[in-house]
Amino acid sequence: MHVVATAGHVDHGKSTLVRALTGTDPDRLEEERRRGLTIELGYAWTSWPGLGELDQVAFVDVPGHERFLTTMLAGIGPVPAALLVVAADDPWMPQAAEHLAALDALGVGHGVVAVTRSDLADPRPAVARAAAEVARTSLAGAPVVAVSGRTGAGLDDLRAALADVLTALPSPDADADVRLWVDRRFTVRGAGTVVTGTLPAGTVRVGETLAAGDRLVRVRGLQALGQDTDAVSGTARVALNLTGDVDAIARETVLTTPDAWHHTEVVDVRLRPGPGTGDAGPPLAPQLHVGAADVAVRHRPLGDPRGGIARLTLERALPLRVGDRMLLRDPGDRRLWRVDVLDPDPPRLRRRGAAERRAAQLAGADGTPRLADELARRGLAHRDRLCRIGVPVTSGDHLEAGPWLVSPALVGAMAERLVPLVEEHARTHPLDPDVPLTVLADRLRLPSPDLVVPLVRAPLQVVGGRVRSPGAGLPTAVAAAVDVVRRELEGAPFAAPTADRLRELALDDRALGAAERAGLLWRVAPGLVLLPGAAEAAAARLALLEQPFTTSAARQDLGTSRRVVLPLLDRLDRAGLTRRLADDRREVVR
Repeated sequence: MHVVATAGHVDHGKSTLVRALTGTDPDRLEEERRRGLTIELGYAWTSWPGLGELDQVAFVDVPGHERFLTTMLAGIGPVPAALLVVAADDPWMPQAAEHLAALDALGVGHGVVAVTRSDLADPRPAVARAAAEVARTSLAGAPVVAVSGRTGAGLDDLRAALADVLTALPSPDADADVRLWVDRRFTVRGAGTVVTGTLPAGTVRVGETLAAGDRLVRVRGLQALGQDTDAVSGTARVALNLTGDVDAIARETVLTTPDAWHHTEVVDVRLRPGPGTGDAGPPLAPQLHVGAADVAVRHRPLGDPRGGIARLTLERALPLRVGDRMLLRDPGDRRLWRVDVLDPDPPRLRRRGAAERRAAQLAGADGTPRLADELARRGLAHRDRLCRIGVPVTSGDHLEAGPWLVSPALVGAMAERLVPLVEEHARTHPLDPDVPLTVLADRLRLPSPDLVVPLVRAPLQVVGGRVRSPGAGLPTAVAAAVDVVRRELEGAPFAAPTADRLRELALDDRALGAAERAGLLWRVAPGLVLLPGAAEAAAARLALLEQPFTTSAARQDLGTSRRVVLPLLDRLDRAGLTRRLADDRREVVR
């Protein structure tokens, strides 16, 4: 369906016009009918031929009285098109100007202006004034049609103009994440809790689960245009019968696809003053309007207030994304500011001058979610977090490691820092110069050691979960002692030096481990070392024996002792070079 919100000054005939267009009275409260004005949001719908598959049009009729501005903003917030109503027998009124400024601030670019009561006064002056006013807003170029809700004059022209606007609307994404701002909550006997709202995109289905903050609710029933249905895709007016943790659900609650949105209390934005606002910025504690929500916020300019970059701290968390359009209002007067969300997940401002630096960082941001721009500001980000704040993950020159994305600038900076970190570790740990990836991730303040591996550049190399620098050698004394052991083993490859011989050479476990990591020795077992490649050499010699062979035959053939041959054969078994049989004999695996 298509959804249209009305706007305009009180008593200019919005409800009368909706009733004439749909045949339904949108004023649902007795007090509204008695007083002749809209107090709460009203709804009416009709079917218009010529709109293709989406031939249903729903109207959200909003209050025009200045005391009900918050309700009016709740009605137009999620709606893609507007019907601005002004009266031919009245001058341009303050509430019409305020409603038009709100539509402009929220970026509503599709709409029609209806000049009502054309039967009571010449509509031409009002048509000219309305056209001039909308020409300075996001509704520039909107058709202006003179009508009479009482006589029906001009209604066909108005329907045709609305049909042209509605068919030009972009099609919402039916697969988008759901974000439904609740604008009414009530209880139906026999059904329970029912909420209504305008679904701008995505699809709601009977039986699915939605999140209301940290609570989960289930959609037990679903209606659109007064009819039960199994699924509804935006844009649509919907009524949801909910079960589950519904006690806290009220007007302004936001229902979302679970785990798909980032709920935030702090957001960095760009502010643009509305008509007549002047250069003065918002007060310290303005009201923020987004969707159907009305939230008190704390306003903090970042950098020069004239730059329009600011940080808003919300009284409660809301699901926001980069590019969201909101409205800021001074509760003390009629001043409005357009708000473009630049970053719903901003960094903390910890140090002196951080606000100015942040403003400079966001100076070129326009609210369009771009991965390259986001990574340039953040350095690195988690894929899921980017999706939750509305930034599409696309291909580019960034680094991807698991769920993490890293900007090219940060990759270069981290790679440069890696070399001195490895060299420093080698100097302070001469017997253990290879740095574990976890240690480097901690030193570089990276969230995962997987991010370190792509940063390693020659001459550094990753070996066994550690980063090795080829220039990091053994201490001189250790290297000399290892050379002695190697020469002795070259003459008798399987006659491992005894514990006494190792003590004589001052080679303890740490020194032997360093020699093994350097590729100079192979530790068969604690305190037992042979040359690298001894396992393959032993298997080759044992293959020449009659198969299967005994431990004693292996010891004799290799020219060694039981102290060496038992752990050596065990290592050969584990390496799959030999196979131990039930009678304790072995055979070489061919």
